[in-house]
Amino acid sequence: MTDGYGGFADNDDAGGFDEPPPSTIMLPGGGIDLATRLGSTLLPNPVTTASGCAGYGKELAKFFEPAAIGAVVTKTIMPYPRSGRATPRMAETPSGMLNSIGLQGPGIDAFVERDLPWLAARGGRTIVSIAGGHVDDFVALTERLKGAPGVVGIEANISCPNVANRGQVFACNPATSYDVIRAVRDAADPLVPVLAKLSPDVTSIVDIARACVEAGADGLSMINTLLGMVIDTDTMKPVLAGVTGGLSGPAVRPVAVRCVHQVHAAMRDGQMAQVPIVGMGGIRTGLDALEFILAGAAAVSVGTVIFNDPSAPVRILDELRAALIARGFGSLEAAIGYAHR
Repeated sequence: MTDGYGGFADNDDAGGFDEPPPSTIMLPGGGIDLATRLGSTLLPNPVTTASGCAGYGKELAKFFEPAAIGAVVTKTIMPYPRSGRATPRMAETPSGMLNSIGLQGPGIDAFVERDLPWLAARGGRTIVSIAGGHVDDFVALTERLKGAPGVVGIEANISCPNVANRGQVFACNPATSYDVIRAVRDAADPLVPVLAKLSPDVTSIVDIARACVEAGADGLSMINTLLGMVIDTDTMKPVLAGVTGGLSGPAVRPVAVRCVHQVHAAMRDGQMAQVPIVGMGGIRTGLDALEFILAGAAAVSVGTVIFNDPSAPVRILDELRAALIARGFGSLEAAIGYAHR
């Protein structure tokens, strides 16, 4: 029996992993149903790219077809062209990477006219990441995406400074998070789900998630990078020109899994409405992806690993499929939130 969100309902007689999970039916030939739903959008499988790590899809096309994975999440788009921050703006760290790119990009008009049609022509499903310094920026971006080809979702990157509120990051405050998501949900096509991308740099990510869901978010993307910095001990100065940057890679995965688990637990306990979670943060293998699924994610995003393995999304998808089958699951849905049993 499921809990209505893909995980299993509480059952005192439920067994552990010593036997196949209940209510899982294997498909003919030992296959598995990997379809997952993000709001009104049904994806054929749960693997997506993480925003900022695969451009707008063209960079990966020589390694695999965009249609092979659930969706391509684009690099974050802003209203106007942006050159980004000064260099150096990337640095390696133990088991991770710092970036301080500064949301460099061509702006929404060039993106809609050039990049979206390219992805749509190749059957790619596109989740567009958007950001701005004002709530009005998010609204303008959302309205520009109405009717655009291949768009199956909008990811509102609220982990950016709120110009109208002394530069405080939107996602660090429940009220400002609510304002952005409510405005984007109101402006978006009703059939296009809106995902709120949450920052881990908060006291309670459950409080921020709850505010976003109350504002109308159809899903949550968790997590964005953690704020960090590196100092060069030879020059004795910060490595990044912007001083601080976002930490990604395997080093952040335990934090990301904890965040997904906490928010999914709040949904199960009735503290907030149930919406799908897209889990991300240091996923390198199918087992890493499975960890997020068991914690409560309905889909996953693959990011930093792409820099050294551009075919990682399809490899991880194959490994996740094998891992689910090996554990007796007949569908992805049956595994979502299984760690909460």
